[in-house]
Amino acid sequence: MDVALQMLDLLARRYAFAEVAALVADGVCTGRRTDDQIAVIEQLCAFGDRLIALDAEDFGNPDAAAGANTEHAMADRVTGDAVPAALVARALKCRMPQSASEPDRGALGSLRPAFRLLLEVITVRWTRRETSALVAALHIASEYLPMLAWEPALGHAGDPARMAASVGGKHSLWGQMENRDCPHTRPEKSAADRALRVANEPQPGWRAYLDRQHSAVSSALRVCAADCRTRCSVITRYDASTQERLKHACALAGEFTSSQLIQLRHSAPVGHGFGVPSLAQVTAAWDHTRELIANKEPRVRVDDGYPLPGLPSLVSALAGVDITPDTLVADTVAALRAALR
Repeated sequence: MDVALQMLDLLARRYAFAEVAALVADGVCTGRRTDDQIAVIEQLCAFGDRLIALDAEDFGNPDAAAGANTEHAMADRVTGDAVPAALVARALKCRMPQSASEPDRGALGSLRPAFRLLLEVITVRWTRRETSALVAALHIASEYLPMLAWEPALGHAGDPARMAASVGGKHSLWGQMENRDCPHTRPEKSAADRALRVANEPQPGWRAYLDRQHSAVSSALRVCAADCRTRCSVITRYDASTQERLKHACALAGEFTSSQLIQLRHSAPVGHGFGVPSLAQVTAAWDHTRELIANKEPRVRVDDGYPLPGLPSLVSALAGVDITPDTLVADTVAALRAALR
């Protein structure tokens, strides 16, 4: 392997998808690969870049280069190039359906694949020392942890097409805007109400709900399980054991959301300041968070070999099943390295 291809291979192993695509577009592979082969390399770079950016709305498209932020001129010219179907199928499980009628419910059916990918992406960002993106991924995880905890009870991950049957009905206060007995905030009540209706709205309304209100539904579910004293049928429809599990899990999710680790987001460009936390600051914040949470959930003390030790164990405890980091990004890197060779 010559020096140029060795450099591309090193960049691929560093998850530098955009850089590999840029160098290929600049002619590094000219004369070494056919146009069709270069197009496949660009597709894999675009797909990998979407994965680590958590650009989930396009996960189901085998033509990942279409509209990508990476270089993709050759992929635009060549026909028949695509991301391998097996990789696309795995990514599709993490995607939010972009219309209410899509048969594949993706992350509305289950958040477990999405959390596996999140854990892998956090590792990627740690490896690349990209702490702003790292804390942004942690923030996303914090928003959806309550919904992950509720998934075994609901039978889905807050899918609006099924929410009416799951939280509505007799003695339910879910989404009742003017009811003062319900402790939800007005944004939570608005999102809860919208979740019952949005499956019947046109596609723009559906996508607006996913963008702006779906995470608030997760927050509302946390309040129902951990904080509500009214105890309407949203929670009382379950047996005592399930109610206790939900209360415990959602209380932990609340502690994680308000922890020093998640508050780091407000010190990064993705928040309100313009500082970027160092890996040492991220580690210190996680150590503090971990100790607080360990008082209620000892599994977080497990040294599971993760960059933030115990985080996968915490996610697993809340989910009620083992959630381990995915290998989707790593497998995309392997496919890219093979294409480069």
